[in-house]
Amino acid sequence: MKKIVEPAQTQRTIAAFLSFLLVFILLMVIAVMNAPTMGGHSVMASSQTYLAEVKRTALPFLGVIAIGALAIGFVVSRMFYQVWPNKKNRVTMLMAYGFLAPYLIITLIFTIGVILFAFYISFTDYDIFTSPVWVGLANYQRAFQGFVDPTQRDFIQSLYNVAWYSLIVIPVQTSLAILLAVLVNAPIRMKQFFRTVFYAPSVTSSVVITLIFMWFYLKTGYVNYLFSNVLGIFNIPWENVLWLGDPRGLIQLIVTAFGGNIPSAQWFFRGPSIAWMAIMFQNIFTTAPTFMIIFLAAMQDINPTLYEAAAIDGASKRQQFWKITLPMLRPIILMVVVLGTIGTLQVFDQVYLATSGGPLGTSLTPVYLTFREALGQQGPIRMGYGAALAFILAIIIFSVTYLQRRFIERGTEHY
Repeated sequence: MKKIVEPAQTQRTIAAFLSFLLVFILLMVIAVMNAPTMGGHSVMASSQTYLAEVKRTALPFLGVIAIGALAIGFVVSRMFYQVWPNKKNRVTMLMAYGFLAPYLIITLIFTIGVILFAFYISFTDYDIFTSPVWVGLANYQRAFQGFVDPTQRDFIQSLYNVAWYSLIVIPVQTSLAILLAVLVNAPIRMKQFFRTVFYAPSVTSSVVITLIFMWFYLKTGYVNYLFSNVLGIFNIPWENVLWLGDPRGLIQLIVTAFGGNIPSAQWFFRGPSIAWMAIMFQNIFTTAPTFMIIFLAAMQDINPTLYEAAAIDGASKRQQFWKITLPMLRPIILMVVVLGTIGTLQVFDQVYLATSGGPLGTSLTPVYLTFREALGQQGPIRMGYGAALAFILAIIIFSVTYLQRRFIERGTEHY
């Protein structure tokens, strides 16, 4: 009996050891490929020069990854050790991981590896062309320096801007999407045509839409022309506005209209700027149709007998909407609000093309600031600081999404 059991036990141990070795080597190779090193032709000239640079500058990074690789390798080897005696389970597991291997390797190299690289350099002073210098939490502290130093308020102001962006854009685009879905779901002629027209802005390139709106927002553009002609009918004068270049805030305009003034030191009381609200309008115009399609699909999934029973009981169309349609859409509203929140906190392309964070930082966003700092668009390259900003934003998005699911999702399981 021992002669039969021992070879099986030996094969089981060898399989577990080989799986551990394979996982450890694979993770360490990926770590070497994503190691924070000094860039340039002299480093990237050959594998020898690159490995020499990795040995010189990235040993702490590799050490941390090695600890994680040991832990993951141990888990995988234990899994192989337990499954190996059962031939059916063994074959199934090998086939499953064989099919998953290409996706897992690509994800590890270009996603997990890059995230680990970014997390490491967020604790360093790194400009790509020189070796990273460990600075600890200095980059994270610098992000919130604006609370005590007004000259370093860029990140704080970017959070302030996206907070206004979320508070205005999410309710408006969600409400508009529901309204459009109700309209195109109604039994009207040319229903397919209106669905196509309403949805067209969402399938158009964001760059193209932004350029079109930039022309609309010119001082001699169609927006000023429209206001001038419409108000001219009532003999109301209109002074052309440079929509994407006006830093005056909404609350500031209201206070000024009543003879008040908000000093520049209290910029956070001025509200979203005219430039920022112009970008908000563009985002609502392009995003609401996407959510319209989602709401339309959800509405068509509602059981029509609910409306028939309500009609028999004498409920009007308005009552049917508030008592049937809207409650049944609660899970979809949650999803749309969460997606809208993530999108508004990550807004970038409109800002990059239209305002570059101006005027006076009133359209600055965390993602654009991360891009600007990491690539040195308006100063030295600070890749470490940019990575720190990215992780702070990720924590904020996760926290906001968690709170939304915690409070908005409650009760949606009934639908």
